[in-house]
Amino acid sequence: MTQSLEALLQNASAAFAAGGFEGPRMEARALASGVLGLAREAMVAHPDMEIVSGDIKKFNNAVDRRLAHEPVARIINEREFWSLSFSLGPDTLVPRPETETLVESVEAEIQDHDRTFSILDLGTGSGCLLLALLSEYPNAVGLGIDCAEGALRIAETNAKALGLDGRVRFQCGNWGEGLDGPFDLIVSNPPYIADGDRDLLAADVRDHDPARALFAGPEGLDAYRAIAPQIRDLLGPSGVSVIELGAGQGGPVRAIFEEFGLVAHRSRADLAGIERALSLINPLENRGVEPGGIKVKKKVGKAGIPV
Repeated sequence: MTQSLEALLQNASAAFAAGGFEGPRMEARALASGVLGLAREAMVAHPDMEIVSGDIKKFNNAVDRRLAHEPVARIINEREFWSLSFSLGPDTLVPRPETETLVESVEAEIQDHDRTFSILDLGTGSGCLLLALLSEYPNAVGLGIDCAEGALRIAETNAKALGLDGRVRFQCGNWGEGLDGPFDLIVSNPPYIADGDRDLLAADVRDHDPARALFAGPEGLDAYRAIAPQIRDLLGPSGVSVIELGAGQGGPVRAIFEEFGLVAHRSRADLAGIERALSLINPLENRGVEPGGIKVKKKVGKAGIPV
């Protein structure tokens, strides 16, 4: 049995419309493109192409999953970020456009794309942020840390697929614990949603993204409190750190990092006008001096990443 692509799309669009989805035709096309491997241009040019029974079953199964509010990216196991394609897994977030604001912020901080420097990514997930940066800076090297082994396997797969595996290493860990610095750039998209806001999230996020990558205590600030002292200790003397912010969290997050001697010197809003990326520097010239002038002994080694 076969069915025309147009008939398949019409049936799916009707189901999405009945399910209350915005842009039902767009939802149907996105699934057809990802599940059946059809280019958008081909779908427009050849709506009468015949779809075979096996592909019809595969597509209809994908429609059912989407009607249950499973994200398209989860269904096709792929998401674009910074114009690069990333595989996903149960332990990774679906990369979101607002996180690209961090890449833009780094580009504003490090304008020389030929510069040689080291990057640490705390909570790397699929590796999308770190790998996007490595794609922009061909002489940079990176280390991605995550507490989920499954996420690290996905990140390694993505690095190989993008041809960046020679300049990056992924390691299981609890944020920056046990690492030796200094690093020239430290980036992080930590969990920042308050535990009590779970029911406010869209079902696509609440039911399908890993909870430990979303929630961070009663105020959504626990992860920032954990990484602030680590970033202070691991950041090089002239280095910069760029951190993603949750909506409305700029003030509290600045206060947390300033408590550990880090200075917020600029921020960047995403396309929705929400303050999303915070750039931080460590003004202490002596890496052994704590805020308040107390001198401490500190072991500082070379960043353990491939060169």
